[in-house]
Amino acid sequence: MDYSDTLGVNGENFKSRRTHPMPAQRAQPLAIGSAPVIPDYLQETYYWAYLNPRNVKRLDHEWVVRTILWQQHNRLTQAAITEIEPGQSVMQSACVYGNFSSMLAAHIGPAGSLEVIDVAEVQVSNCRKKLAGYKHATVRNQDVLYLRDESFDVVCCYFLMHELPDDYKRGVAKELLDSVRPGGKLVFVDYHKPHWAHPLKLITSLVFDTLEPYAKGLWRESIATFAGNDARFEWRKETYFGGLFQKVVATRKE
Repeated sequence: MDYSDTLGVNGENFKSRRTHPMPAQRAQPLAIGSAPVIPDYLQETYYWAYLNPRNVKRLDHEWVVRTILWQQHNRLTQAAITEIEPGQSVMQSACVYGNFSSMLAAHIGPAGSLEVIDVAEVQVSNCRKKLAGYKHATVRNQDVLYLRDESFDVVCCYFLMHELPDDYKRGVAKELLDSVRPGGKLVFVDYHKPHWAHPLKLITSLVFDTLEPYAKGLWRESIATFAGNDARFEWRKETYFGGLFQKVVATRKE
């Protein structure tokens, strides 16, 4: 569920270090003090879920997340967190409803750092409230397609990829990979094409067709493929709940 997606740069006027092509509709990085630009797909498809302040308050509850993820949220949260060691520097690529970010911050501990980024100011404000008790955690309004020249021990992408159009999936995956230090990890947790006989496959398909029009991109193509099977990394994948969910870990070679 996510986590609102990515967008706009709040911060500095800089030239991106990346060379991979960006989606054609993306605006360029903005000057200092400029508000992020929300892309059309986010406005048109997910306004109700991530941009409407009233609905943000209604949806940001653990029981909502557990219901959407078929009671697998705790298991998937732990699957992500087990890839991270206390004291590491971690970037979370978008805000997440529920307690994922606070659990991640608690796990990392004050010897480490957590940087959460998100395109939507309403999501940033909401996440800052949840992380107010963690001095080692910060939240900033930024486009994940135009990250600063930073690197992290671990980059965590929790249920963001399925909400991105395929061209964004490719751009975001490559940008996140470039932000991982040698020896570090990029951890994806997201949907996956379930077994053909999975009892929830049909209803999940209908939900995707109705509310998540970009999610089936992860049924057609692997996350590693969206990332260009980057040879700088070693890739591994685990699936959960009859294949409906996946964890993909890309470890950067030293």
